Amino acid sequence: MCPKTSKTTPLLLIGGIVFVIILVAITGVTLINNINLSNIIRLNEQVASDSVSANDNHIKELNYVNNHPRNVYAKQLNETPSASSEPIESGDGRSMEQIRNEMSSAVAEPKLLAVIGRDGPRRTQTLDELIETPPLAALPFEGARVTPSAANSLIDDEKRAQIVKMMEHAWHNYKLYAWGKNELRPLSQRPHSGSIFGSYDLGATIVDGLDTLYIMGLQKEYKEGRDWIERRFSLDNISAELSVFETNIRFVGGMLTLYAFTGDPMYKEKAQHVADKLLPAFQTPTGIPYALVNTKTGMAKNYGWASGGSSILSEFGTLHLEFAYLSDITGNPLYRERVQTIRQVLKEIEKPKGLYPNFLNPKTGKWGQQHMSLGALGDSYYEYLLKAWLQSGQTDEEAREMFDDAMLAIIDKMVRVSPNGLTYVSDLKFDRLEHKMDHLACFSGGLFALGAATRQNHHTDKYMEVGKGITNTCHESYIRTPTQLGPEAFRFSEAAEARALRSQEKYYILRPETFESYFVLWRLTHDQKYRDWGWQAVQALEKHCRTPHGYCGLRNVYQQEPQKDDVQQSFFLAETLKYLYLLFSDDSVLPLDEWVFNTEAHPLPIKGANIYYRKAAVTLPASNAS
Repeated sequence: MCPKTSKTTPLLLIGGIVFVIILVAITGVTLINNINLSNIIRLNEQVASDSVSANDNHIKELNYVNNHPRNVYAKQLNETPSASSEPIESGDGRSMEQIRNEMSSAVAEPKLLAVIGRDGPRRTQTLDELIETPPLAALPFEGARVTPSAANSLIDDEKRAQIVKMMEHAWHNYKLYAWGKNELRPLSQRPHSGSIFGSYDLGATIVDGLDTLYIMGLQKEYKEGRDWIERRFSLDNISAELSVFETNIRFVGGMLTLYAFTGDPMYKEKAQHVADKLLPAFQTPTGIPYALVNTKTGMAKNYGWASGGSSILSEFGTLHLEFAYLSDITGNPLYRERVQTIRQVLKEIEKPKGLYPNFLNPKTGKWGQQHMSLGALGDSYYEYLLKAWLQSGQTDEEAREMFDDAMLAIIDKMVRVSPNGLTYVSDLKFDRLEHKMDHLACFSGGLFALGAATRQNHHTDKYMEVGKGITNTCHESYIRTPTQLGPEAFRFSEAAEARALRSQEKYYILRPETFESYFVLWRLTHDQKYRDWGWQAVQALEKHCRTPHGYCGLRNVYQQEPQKDDVQQSFFLAETLKYLYLLFSDDSVLPLDEWVFNTEAHPLPIKGANIYYRKAAVTLPASNAS
């Protein structure tokens, strides 16, 4: 006979198995949480360590509130020194009288500057009026926020506060999960090692986003970032091929802006440190720099895919603002010499139909593939022509002439209007229009408008018409998607207008260019629609790009529930949120007659119109180095 088996045995066995599974699951979750918690604790300890400066006295002297340009300048203007008082000095040690003399010598009699008006497209203002107007008078900051008044009626506090919250969300999660690394992967809650700067601890998000924190008045976050830069940022031991262009616009540009804002010499020293690491790339027969440089060995090269080893127009043409300003604040003419050499090559070379192809061989000085674009590969070269003229106090006429010549050729050969009235700027390949426009080209709406507002001539009306038209078209590319966010590129054909038709063009990676044009057009026209369009974009970003741990791009803007790309780009903090914040700020916050924005949205002061230009007292002799 078979032994009798109890009916409860299978139940006990099943129950035991379930219990073990639950126990293993709980243990696993606990272990993962402990690992995540330990990582967060480690990162917080690292942040705290970085926030302890090696020189506490220096930090105390660099009091954020007292040294904010708004307060430093207001204090200087309001204090009346007695006969026994020391002369009032600026952040770089110069007396106010020295600054007045320097600014006066920079502007020819009768000391009138043509500038963009706060309540109109153009006005003139005397030098004394410019000096007596604090450049950052309306900058708010924690603990001393400006109360809106009749003079500041253009501030939209509610919308601006929302954008500050977005910045805090982006920054705090970067700090939690990727502090000191370049970018954050919000979904994975870890650093993004696949960024253009790789896995090295360069703190790209810190350097890129710090001036936005400063402008928004996020004092604690600003100090954390500043202390990390002082203690940790260096390229000395980085053996990596870095993009000359990206390193310049993000790191050199970011440091220069912070130096202009604060007068803190650390930022100037760091900017010069980075620029010096880029200089070996300029050692070519023409002076046109290579695209990549190893910051440890000095070895430089171009991308293999770039038209037979050519350099790229938008990259070697987007160095002028930073290098020229660096020469002025250090007194070393070498940096300006390098970019002036590039300027002369481009001025003298024959241009097919007045246009600039995107590729130039740095050895032969000859154009590569006949591909012209106001988007990728070309875009910011044209931007820097106009802005170099503005940065110079409108004295660099060579830059303005080259800008006008280029823009008129682009309007003639590349700007078109669709059957339904949408203005766009098409890529041009081998004399054939592609009828495709990059999202990157959406900045040009603001560029054309800025060109119109800063010089009155027979091109002015056309520039403004094209600028408004392009900005409207880029807005249309946004609102014609279910997400209300624009694709990477969009096309114009009988089948579609302002719509991406190829799968590889349907993504959105938190780009700022459309918002940049909204901001510029708002400042120049005060047409409410630009703020309305910007607010629509804010709501779309919050709905589709926000995650519990930061912001991500989208893989397909035409899907109702798009997949996220798991990357919080550093330029989201540097550009996208900054332009949206300024869109809802008063015109006196970084006024366009005193600041120019580099292509990464880092504001640089205008010579002769901005007390924060901080030009060096002594200039070194011109360099004879190759």
